[in-house]
Amino acid sequence: MKSKNSGSPAISTIDKRSNLSQKELFHEYIKEEKPVILTDAIRNWGAMGKITPQFFKETYPDISKTINGVTYKMSDFIDLMLTSTPEKVAPYPYNFNVQKHFPELLEYAKPEILYAKSDRVNHRLMPKIMFSHTQVYEIFLGGKGARWPTLHFDALFMHTQITQLYGSKTFFLYAPDQTPFLYPDPENHKNSLINVFSPDYDKYPLFRQARGIKVTVEEGETILFPKGWWHTTEMDGPCISWGRVQLNASNWKDFCNDNYKAWKQNKNKLRVPAFIYAKLVGHIMNIQEAFIF
Repeated sequence: MKSKNSGSPAISTIDKRSNLSQKELFHEYIKEEKPVILTDAIRNWGAMGKITPQFFKETYPDISKTINGVTYKMSDFIDLMLTSTPEKVAPYPYNFNVQKHFPELLEYAKPEILYAKSDRVNHRLMPKIMFSHTQVYEIFLGGKGARWPTLHFDALFMHTQITQLYGSKTFFLYAPDQTPFLYPDPENHKNSLINVFSPDYDKYPLFRQARGIKVTVEEGETILFPKGWWHTTEMDGPCISWGRVQLNASNWKDFCNDNYKAWKQNKNKLRVPAFIYAKLVGHIMNIQEAFIF
């Protein structure tokens, strides 16, 4: 059932499904704008069993990231990650753009999961500049007790895919129709002012009315959820997650408009021709996809 407010589904749980065909996935979840957890979609990925904390420590020991002013080399971070506790949490977020830092790992994450009738992100007509305000493929490493710092929804109104390559992760999600209770940050409306782990109900009383979903995604599982879904996460132990953005007809308009706003803010002279090109490409893809399923 669709919400009257925003088109998001009025649901209280997220299905865990296996053996779904691409057609079933599209019609039962993607078309209906419902989140889903796929238990076996990556059964043929080379990443499973290979991409582990030890793999990163041995293969990329000198790659580093600065968190809160402190720089952590991968070799040192993995030790912190493996010994992390809720009382002494490893630094987080320790995340990287895969295409920039580990492009060779892309081969281990195939076949791709399609959140559409076709993969618009990797379509031959899509130039990379269209994704300059987001990260298409991303790796997240974290230890027990680590939490994403903000409740948010993703840039450019992208659909979201997160796969657990190692360990499990708990997600806290709120559908778009819960936005009136989530106090979007006036400085960045894609971030919420709410700390879902320790909410200040005196300061944000409407949050008491928010209806959220808490679900754990286990190792080897993939969660897919649509644009505009608010989310944050907590690590249940040492954890490696593979994220990628998804793009289809349902979020194409928002994707184009949000890109244009970002280009305009940055005074990019290509914003108008890029916007026109994106609109044209969207029409071409719509025609191509009309003959699928």
